[in-house]
Amino acid sequence: MPRRSLPFLAGLAGVLLAAASAAPAVADDGGFTLKDPRITESSGLAASRQHPGIYWTHNDSDDGAYLYAVDSRTGETVATVTMTGVGAPRDVEAVSMGPGNRIYVGDIGDNLGGTWDYVWIYELPEPKQLKDQTIRATQYVVKYADGARDAEALMVHPKTGRVYIADKNEDGGSLYEGPAELSASGTNVFKRVAAVDLWVTDGAFSPDGKRLAVRGYFGGILYDWNGGKIKRVDRLSVPLQGQGESMTYTTDGAEIMYGTEGEGSRVVAREAPGGGDGSDSASGGGSSDSAQGDSGDGTNSGIKAGALAVVAGLVVVWGLKRLLRRS
Repeated sequence: MPRRSLPFLAGLAGVLLAAASAAPAVADDGGFTLKDPRITESSGLAASRQHPGIYWTHNDSDDGAYLYAVDSRTGETVATVTMTGVGAPRDVEAVSMGPGNRIYVGDIGDNLGGTWDYVWIYELPEPKQLKDQTIRATQYVVKYADGARDAEALMVHPKTGRVYIADKNEDGGSLYEGPAELSASGTNVFKRVAAVDLWVTDGAFSPDGKRLAVRGYFGGILYDWNGGKIKRVDRLSVPLQGQGESMTYTTDGAEIMYGTEGEGSRVVAREAPGGGDGSDSASGGGSSDSAQGDSGDGTNSGIKAGALAVVAGLVVVWGLKRLLRRS
């Protein structure tokens, strides 16, 4: 993209933001607000099974090897974990809970679209006591069988412990499966196993492992896990957020929590299709060809306002990314 496109992008963003400000916003359906001023780019979210009501999150990019335990009843950070044994994080984008109360952190982002030959996953035990502490993590080197790529979604199956990554592609991404057991001494090659019809910014397994949910900036898709041969079954009611890049199921599977970047950002709860038992949803949304539109709760004007605000930001982000790639 030529540099003369920058004024156009800025102008378009201004028009969209002006239009958005003229309409009321959609109300939250519940959740909590992240009150810790250190959390400015919450890019991952994972519900603790060991500590009810606690959610783990982290900042985007190279903020440091930190995890924050947030109490959903107050929005306050109740513990900060500093990971050791992992070097300097590069672009941390995701966190997921595995079997045995193991936390997996995905240092898997690549804003330059696949320039890094490898990325990293960190694994550590969830602390039994919630207090500020240092925990040694295991670092795994990860490569993709079909070449480097950007990704923001890391999901650990709650029953098998196998790790999956969904890459971030504007034209629709792919689901990658890691080895049955990750190796700390060698390279872990992730292989493509399925297409994902979304520009994915995060994903999560249902607690029973029977569903895989993925989200993007404008919507989400629910898949039947089907032993890894995913089948699309429904559309997700994803809230319109400024830069929505995180999601997790509640521990009972009844709701999905959606987070976004930004200081003092809001984590919003939405009912999970199928409820806590992971049963088939009665909704016919899964037959739709596109999941990028939110089925929505609230007024049409609110939806339009949120959508315009998000689009305005993404227009600039997308344009700058293209510009940087081609300059």
